[in-house]
Amino acid sequence: MEIQWQKSSFSTDAEGNCLELARVGDEVLLRESDNGDVIVRTSRQKLLAFLQGAQAGEFDALAK
Repeated sequence: MEIQWQKSSFSTDAEGNCLELARVGDEVLLRESDNGDVIVRTSRQKLLAFLQGAQAGEFDALAK
């Protein structure tokens, strides 16, 4: 089975720092496009909690 990876429209190939996601069964897989051998697996519920936290600005200090 081939995994169908999706990346954000905010990412460009020129930057070389794309985060890609894929859904396989009940899991969500995450990887960096420039280091595709390292894959993080999580649940949809945990990813949703993270995305809600990111939208609320909970992680803004980490990006500065």
